[in-house]
Amino acid sequence: MSTDRRGRPFDGLGDSLCRSPDDFGDTLRGIVADQYTCLAELRRDDRAIEGLPVRLVIALVVGVACLSVMLNMISGVQGLAVAELDVRPEPEVTTPGEQDLTLTVVDPDGRPVAGATVVVAGDTARLDGVATARTGDDGVATVTVDPTLGPNREQGTLSIDIKPPAGDRYEDRRGNTRVLVVES
Repeated sequence: MSTDRRGRPFDGLGDSLCRSPDDFGDTLRGIVADQYTCLAELRRDDRAIEGLPVRLVIALVVGVACLSVMLNMISGVQGLAVAELDVRPEPEVTTPGEQDLTLTVVDPDGRPVAGATVVVAGDTARLDGVATARTGDDGVATVTVDPTLGPNREQGTLSIDIKPPAGDRYEDRRGNTRVLVVES
């Protein structure tokens, strides 16, 4: 509780304390002082991000989390999501020389993806050019490769990249399984 310059208590709200013009000035100065003190306390509060109150930040974070859960429950919104493709080569380990590789392109749930283009290139094993093929309805593509190993190398790898089907919501950003080429 504040006091005026005569030492009388006042809360800055009531007219009963403003009996003279001097009392009114004291009341007004008390209100301004109380507001200044409140603003100074807010400036010193370092418990939140960029001066926002902690409760507001918590409410914002919880609200965004709830909104994302609700949007995921709506089936039409998931149409905006992008799924990562992966490839399953067979065989995963091979020897130098001409041979066929069977590559199955799958989505995150393990279902085959039709219409994807598979590109096999030399990594630490050598390959003349690149081998490409398009997956069928069963998600399988077959490529013929002729890997070789460099001098003094006992093993190497072939890299596999996937170009997702046009117009679908797939992508291939992560590394795929590599085919290991070993000297027999």
